Amino acid sequence: QVQLVESGGGLVQPGGSLRLSCVASGISFSGSSMAWYRQAPGKERELVARIIPGIMTDYADSVKGRFTISRDNAKNTVYLQMTSLKVEDTAIYYCRALSPSRNVYWGQGTVVTVSS
Repeated sequence: QVQLVESGGGLVQPGGSLRLSCVASGISFSGSSMAWYRQAPGKERELVARIIPGIMTDYADSVKGRFTISRDNAKNTVYLQMTSLKVEDTAIYYCRALSPSRNVYWGQGTVVTVSS
């Protein structure tokens, strides 16, 4: 059974930082592409950042230069370091895994609220 468990969300002031973590189990983590998506109230879910085997990364234009995705294959964990947070970054953040067999798995989400 595949599980993705996110943590690290919370309330932060504009300009602040947070680090999200997603621990994966039941999946070939090192061979999987991992990604963070987010869904703000009333909006569709959107890709924030992704990292594929080989450590290639890709970011949404809205977070480039502020967010960094990374992975630790020894810990089956993907991270999203978020800095210079803005009110518009407020959303539920979801971890997604694309396995080597092309199956897609989602975590339950972690809430990030940026507010003064």
